[in-house]
Amino acid sequence: QVQLVESGGELVQPGGSLTLSCAASGSIFRIYAMGWYRQAPGKQRELVATITSGGSTNYAESVKGRFTISRDNAKNTVYLQMNSLKPEDTAVYYCNARVLSSTTLGDYWGQGTQVAVSS
Repeated sequence: QVQLVESGGELVQPGGSLTLSCAASGSIFRIYAMGWYRQAPGKQRELVATITSGGSTNYAESVKGRFTISRDNAKNTVYLQMNSLKPEDTAVYYCNARVLSSTTLGDYWGQGTQVAVSS
């Protein structure tokens, strides 16, 4: 069994910064790609950023230049540094990871962490 636990979401003013963290735990043999997705009220879940085990990154156009994804493979943790936050960044942010456990290869999701950008 693999668990992903996000943290760091909170209310922040426009122009502010936040860092989200997501730690994976359980029967992990290897973690491949990790990523962040978000879902705003009334909208579909969308990709924010992904990072491979080798450190290659990919970003949604709407966050390029403002958000930075990184990971610490020794800690099985992925981070999302968010700068210059806008009200439209308000959403529940979900962590995703493709994990090889002792028994299977699968995609896992965290429970989500709320980010609210408002004055």
